[in-house]
Amino acid sequence: MQRRGFIKGLGAGSLAVGSLAGGIGSARAKAEHKWKMVTTWPKNFPGLGTGANNLASLIGEMSGGRIEIRVFGAGELVPAFEIFDAVSRGTAEIGHGSAYYWKGKSEAAQFFSTVPFGLTAQEMNGWIYHGGGLELWTELYAKFGLVPAPAGNTGVQMGGWFNKEINSVEDLKGLKMRIPGLGGEVLARAGGTPVNLPGGELFTALQNRTIDATEWVGPYNDLAFGLYKAAKYYYYPGWHEPGTILEAMVNKQVYDALPADLQSIVMNACKVVNQDMLAEYTARNPVALQTLITKHNVELRRFPDDVILKLRALSDEVVAEIAQKDDFSSKVYSSYKKFLSQSKEWSGTTELTYLRARDQA
Repeated sequence: MQRRGFIKGLGAGSLAVGSLAGGIGSARAKAEHKWKMVTTWPKNFPGLGTGANNLASLIGEMSGGRIEIRVFGAGELVPAFEIFDAVSRGTAEIGHGSAYYWKGKSEAAQFFSTVPFGLTAQEMNGWIYHGGGLELWTELYAKFGLVPAPAGNTGVQMGGWFNKEINSVEDLKGLKMRIPGLGGEVLARAGGTPVNLPGGELFTALQNRTIDATEWVGPYNDLAFGLYKAAKYYYYPGWHEPGTILEAMVNKQVYDALPADLQSIVMNACKVVNQDMLAEYTARNPVALQTLITKHNVELRRFPDDVILKLRALSDEVVAEIAQKDDFSSKVYSSYKKFLSQSKEWSGTTELTYLRARDQA
């Protein structure tokens, strides 16, 4: 997939139904609710952008056309990092992004996206849906006039693209890297300089050496952006994002005005997209990684053990400090930490030992 060609190709795809999603439903019934969806992703971008399109289309179909949603990519209606405010004030009825972008609104928001060395995608779903996470998330966003829901997950990400080798912790000092959320705080603690850039600006920034390194998502998306043309080394694992939730946020006043059946449709459509996106990344990433290695001669590197250990120690410090910022952050951290402790014991007994046994077979 070529960086400059993917938008055109996806425009004809089943998920990218043009700028107006939910058109199938609108042919069956007159739209009672016409919504605008703003996203932090480039329009029709694989996985992330098409996931937003899929959500809009699914809500339209499931509602029989009663809700019609027009999707706007980053910068089309509002800039990527302004969608939270746009939905909060009603400029758009629904948004699609990730909660770590809104740490300026609340430090606690980051727990509902991803935590370095924290819960995996499967574990995040457990905490959100059955461990009290969604109730806390809903309580937080209500303060901003929003209703949140998980609407996608990328799984464990890659460590990123680097223009120099990382052989020790010293190599992180002075490193200017695009990395958002808590991962960026950890990099800063290690002596690096975190930069928050929207996806559409990554290739140029890396190619022009405005930044020394960038993480984005994983092979599926990184191949689409052509990041292999701008950096030599591709590192793993993605210690900073072990299971990143993509969110839908609905203007609370708009959501509360919906009848109960449409509220249920919106929330259940989010659940479908949440599961489907993770399945898509699970299927696409292995193929894309092999393409990067065999066709584009990408140098795949594992972070040295001492680097991982240092980042882990710094992550524990950063997350614990976030929990002390305010009472609500402490409340969320307590819930998250309890679930993480339970998950580690269970996953270590089941998933981890199974994978080791399978790989040794």
